[in-house]
Amino acid sequence: MDLFDYMREQNLKQESPLASRMRPVTLDEVVGQQHIVGKDRLLYRAIRADKLSSVIFYGPPGTGKTTLAKVIANTTSAQFLQLNATSSGKKEMEEMIVQAKNNQGMYGKKTILFIDEIHRFHKGQQDYLLPYVEDGTIILIGATTENPYFEVNGALLSRSVIFELHTLSSDDILTLLHRAVSNTEKGLGSYQAVLEEDAAQFLADAANGDARAALTAIELGVMTTERSADGKIHITLDVASECIQKRVVRYDKSGDNHYDTVSAFIKSMRGSDPQAAVYYLARMLYAGEDIRFIARRIMICAAEDVGNADPQALQVAVAASLAAERLGMPEAQIVLSQAVTYVAGAPKSNAACEAIGNAMEVVRTAKTPSVPAHLMDAHYKSGAKLGRGIGYQYAHAYPDHYTAQQYLPKGMEDMVFYRPTDNGYEKQIRAYLAKTEEWRKDGLHG
Repeated sequence: MDLFDYMREQNLKQESPLASRMRPVTLDEVVGQQHIVGKDRLLYRAIRADKLSSVIFYGPPGTGKTTLAKVIANTTSAQFLQLNATSSGKKEMEEMIVQAKNNQGMYGKKTILFIDEIHRFHKGQQDYLLPYVEDGTIILIGATTENPYFEVNGALLSRSVIFELHTLSSDDILTLLHRAVSNTEKGLGSYQAVLEEDAAQFLADAANGDARAALTAIELGVMTTERSADGKIHITLDVASECIQKRVVRYDKSGDNHYDTVSAFIKSMRGSDPQAAVYYLARMLYAGEDIRFIARRIMICAAEDVGNADPQALQVAVAASLAAERLGMPEAQIVLSQAVTYVAGAPKSNAACEAIGNAMEVVRTAKTPSVPAHLMDAHYKSGAKLGRGIGYQYAHAYPDHYTAQQYLPKGMEDMVFYRPTDNGYEKQIRAYLAKTEEWRKDGLHG
């Protein structure tokens, strides 16, 4: 490194964005991702022991993929080389491989090649790396925001360990924000900035798990806000909302506004008003509500308020929950909107909900009678010898797959828990149960 390279490196350290300056250099500084870098986890042990094999880091932007690569660079005895697949081609890869061969042949030293956005390399470029990963010329670290099982060469995947990074929590982002504001060496500590708690919480929520977005916003706020009379820079809620270009929505996740909005959301779906339901969905999403919480509310409403009037509503809600969690924001809002409008527009019945409520009340308050002998298990501990299961009538052996036998315990024969309505598909259920009741009274089918 000559003098000019050295000066350039020093200037970059001072003038680079806050998110870059605040990158952890050791494992102990890493925030979040404890499922892979927590103490005694595989990756933690491998980095500590300098025994890393080829890995792929997969996760949303701003979750620490490049950060982990930099931590490895600071802790390993191997030479660390870096490429970005968006701007590099085969020529750059060839140069890196030559350098890695020289390290191995002349100095007996390993080489780690970090490729950011590895999914941007086409199949031929990825194939080029394969033999060098295979023979140990390089230890590959790939980073991608795309599903590696679709975007990365299968042969490379089979020789790598895939680590999925999760979206950072609001608490993780808060930790990074406070660290950045107080750090005098690499952060903003010398500016004597005061980050107000509601502003910090807003930035943590609005960043939606992206540490880079949160740190960029706080840096912009500190650099552009006038000092107050006390000589300090106060980052208020208004300043924070300007810095991240997002309007503040009053939505305290642990307060009345949260519960009021959720209540209105559920009641709008129950009341078959998709316009209101999707509006309250938008309010919750905009304020940074956890999409898993929203998905749970939709599933509950599908079972409790739609029920068997449209059994598919629960299927839609469950599928939306899985899809939303896998996609993450912003795409998850489309999936949730589909589920909300479907549930809100579906015919309603709470008969299934009332049925379990009625049954639970009887179980709670009444003596529990024995299961009818003919319904007992005839196989467990030679139950047939004790008369268990004797006389059971197999429904499918009778016309219409129905036989009029007693299923409820003795003394409960006339109890009714489930009363289907005439709404939607439940009307067909009601008609079928009415027909089986007629068969039972007429002594037909058994």
